[in-house]
Amino acid sequence: MNLGFHIAKRIAFNRQKSFSRFIIRLSVAATALSVMAMIITLAFVNGFQQTVSGKVFSFWGHIRVQKYEPNKSLVAEETAIAKNDTIESVLRSEPGVQQVQSFATKSAVLEKNKEIEGVLLKGIEKNYDSSKLKTYLQQGRWIRFDDSSYSKEILVSVQLALQLKINLNDTITVYFISGINGAKTYRKLKVTGLYKTGIEEYDKLFVIGDLRLIRRVNNWEPDQTGGYEIFLNNYKNIDSVNNSLTEKLPPEWNSRSIREVYPNIFDWLNIQDVNRNVIFVVMAVVAIINLITCLLILILERTRMVGILKALGAEDGLIQKIFLYHASVITFAGIGIGFIVGIGICLLQQYTGFIKLDESSYYVSVAPVHIIWWQVAVVCMVTAIVCYLALIIPTWLIKKINPVKAIQFR
Repeated sequence: MNLGFHIAKRIAFNRQKSFSRFIIRLSVAATALSVMAMIITLAFVNGFQQTVSGKVFSFWGHIRVQKYEPNKSLVAEETAIAKNDTIESVLRSEPGVQQVQSFATKSAVLEKNKEIEGVLLKGIEKNYDSSKLKTYLQQGRWIRFDDSSYSKEILVSVQLALQLKINLNDTITVYFISGINGAKTYRKLKVTGLYKTGIEEYDKLFVIGDLRLIRRVNNWEPDQTGGYEIFLNNYKNIDSVNNSLTEKLPPEWNSRSIREVYPNIFDWLNIQDVNRNVIFVVMAVVAIINLITCLLILILERTRMVGILKALGAEDGLIQKIFLYHASVITFAGIGIGFIVGIGICLLQQYTGFIKLDESSYYVSVAPVHIIWWQVAVVCMVTAIVCYLALIIPTWLIKKINPVKAIQFR
């Protein structure tokens, strides 16, 4: 029989009322709170990063390839480039590349009910994979490319629709002004769909239409385009794929990761990592201090028992094990409760969405949750290890206890 474990069990499950019993419950609650906070923080940070970055990637892909223009804004009209089978082959054959799609943008002014608003028309082709963007359609349908010249349909954001009082199936006037000679032209386009990504930088600026319309307005050749959107199998490979493409592309072509195009969004997402780390440190310190305090109180309350055990010949190591076993029960009880409550809150949010957010500030209307189970397991295991190591410190006090004085201690 493990004598240390047997005595620790008797102490831990003793129902006698005492001050230490209150302290034990407080320590269990503090440990549970720490583990719960870390699990919830992980799930919400993962959710934010996955959801918001997913919106950006769905709209623009992971990498953009276009004509190299060093002094030009990253979010502006592109200079035309001729489609090149050799270049497209290089893009599609790059390891990790899932899809390559043509696009172009054109500055325009929308007019409806004598209200106007400047936008960028994003032109796409008939074979464009719309599955990613269709998830953001709030009303209506996707553009049809049936017309032999160019589609006379357009998608606008819900934000622009409210601002210009545009309804589904309305016909709006879209004005284009040449950047070369200032010539003005316009087209009448039908609004067939209203989209909403929740990212204000997109919703207030972009409308989606036919790339052939941009070619006609700009007097481009049928084989000219603004650039390519590249979608990857794994977004974590953005930098490596981007660097590889930069080396392989001709000097007049340029490859940029979407993080370079919209750094403010990804900088905001990176700040969430800092917040997560701060919470981790604070919660770990709270748990450690509480457990050390709890164990010190347990040792002081059981001073007479320590003295009697020493008088009976028990070694310091055995007595240390008794209190470590006892403290381990407290630690694992706290971790277990924290795990159940933390995962419970995350699942409740995932299925009910009871935590609402201001979409204009956070890019989402409901706090997103993404549970990565191996991260949860690491949190529980590391918490147990750190707490156990911290608990060794107060047990050294046992070596300084004098048996004679301890037995007389009241």
